[in-house]
Amino acid sequence: MTTFAQQPYLTLNNGVRMPQFGLGLYMIPEGDEAYNSVKTALELGYRHFDCAHAYQNERSLGRAIKDSGVDRDSIWITSKLWPNEYGEGKTLKAIDRMLGRLGLDYIDLVYFHQPMGDFVGGWKEMEQALATGKVRAIGISNFDVKDEIFDSLINSAKVKPQIMQIECHPYAQRKHWQERCAAEGIQIECWFPLGGRESKGEILRDPVINSIAKAHGKSAAQVIIRWHLQEGFSVIPGTSNPDYIKENISVFDFALSNVEMAKIRALNREKRYFNMSYEEQVKWFNGWNPTD
Repeated sequence: MTTFAQQPYLTLNNGVRMPQFGLGLYMIPEGDEAYNSVKTALELGYRHFDCAHAYQNERSLGRAIKDSGVDRDSIWITSKLWPNEYGEGKTLKAIDRMLGRLGLDYIDLVYFHQPMGDFVGGWKEMEQALATGKVRAIGISNFDVKDEIFDSLINSAKVKPQIMQIECHPYAQRKHWQERCAAEGIQIECWFPLGGRESKGEILRDPVINSIAKAHGKSAAQVIIRWHLQEGFSVIPGTSNPDYIKENISVFDFALSNVEMAKIRALNREKRYFNMSYEEQVKWFNGWNPTD
């Protein structure tokens, strides 16, 4: 069994250390499915969990952590605010409500989930939450839609984001955003690290990846996760399947060679699987808000 001590950490630009690998809870329903997924993951050694207000499963995550008996300070909890929660006079209150849903005294990382709404005003309150200890790190998710949007937050912030979460996998390695984030000292965390449902398993069938997997006696998913780790990304594959939860964490007993890493890097074609335009996103996201 993998233990927490065996897993790698990343040091963020504010000096906080974060487990590099975790479980994403996107599309895992509130209730028994989310609760049991977290419970299983904790038993297998996971110590990093990524949820969001929009996922509507924060309560199940908090309950599973409380019931696990695992020391809270050894677990990294991430959640995300929705655009209707951004703005001065709004964001701190939204973080307090998030703490209530999770049943926690502090949250390790809070993201702005989408790049719309008053994120410039809201970021001021994110900085306050960081200063008071309600939050240990603050980040931005999906702010890769346009350089101008990313720049508008970076240029107005007193405290730069510690992390940016974006779609990233071997077919879309996001070289431009790797360079931009590196220049700002911002850690990249990857959603859809295996391609997501929209990929219909395309990356998992890649012959190069499967040849490498065969050489190591591992699955294609394990090779891809290992590639993410060795590239220095934070990676949060999401699943509620107990077998996959176990498979995904079984990546700390092998390493990819420099040649194998280069072969996977050569697969990059910047092919994304989430391709909604920013204008379409604004229209969709403004039409729906999560409930408390």
